[in-house]
Amino acid sequence: MSIVNISAYKFISLDDLPALRERLFARCEALALKGTILLAPEGINLFLAGSRAQIDGFMATLHDDPRFVDIVPKESLSDDVPFGRLRVRIKREIITMRLPAIRPEGGRAPAVDAPTLQRWLDQGHDDEGREVVLLDTRNDFETDAGKFAQAIDYRLASFTGFPAAIAADRERYEGKTVVSYCTGGIRCEKAALHMHGIGMEHVYQLDGGILKYLEQTDGAHWQGDCFVFDGRGAVDKRLLPAPGTDA
Repeated sequence: MSIVNISAYKFISLDDLPALRERLFARCEALALKGTILLAPEGINLFLAGSRAQIDGFMATLHDDPRFVDIVPKESLSDDVPFGRLRVRIKREIITMRLPAIRPEGGRAPAVDAPTLQRWLDQGHDDEGREVVLLDTRNDFETDAGKFAQAIDYRLASFTGFPAAIAADRERYEGKTVVSYCTGGIRCEKAALHMHGIGMEHVYQLDGGILKYLEQTDGAHWQGDCFVFDGRGAVDKRLLPAPGTDA
């Protein structure tokens, strides 16, 4: 498989959006990359595909900007480019929650890395002895493709419904360790910050999301495939296009 698919994001204040859009679009176009880059006052979110040389060329350009020098993308492989075109868009939020008081750049919620989460799930509790509850922050059609065993799934039609769902159910989590998760980390980061903001304790985000978990572990405790927002449809535990997909 010769196509490298990357996803990455960073919450950081951006005030030069039109100029940044033009610069990134021109670089991607010059490299013949396809995919989507979203820019907003709160940060950047990107999904791109191309050859190793094309991807490395783009990441070198991105890292030339001091604001993005610490971005490390998540990678997976496919036979074909799973995007039909290149889009670089300016939006109000890179992930829509409609709670402008949440500013992830102001400080991340505590995160648990993939190997630690797997160990917690293997042993049945966290390192303090608390029960671990996994909370899926994705939309319903994504969880239909696959999810962590025993994860709580609110069957969300969109991420904007998350605050109301957690407010109606917060007693469930008292005295437990909550780990929110999503595909690549961006939604579960906002979700964890919101839960901290309403006074919930022992809340973590899964660092790097499902994609990083499947990259760094053997996929234990994960059931099914991971939905991705491109032509592959979903990837399996090996981060390869799931059976039945075209890419």
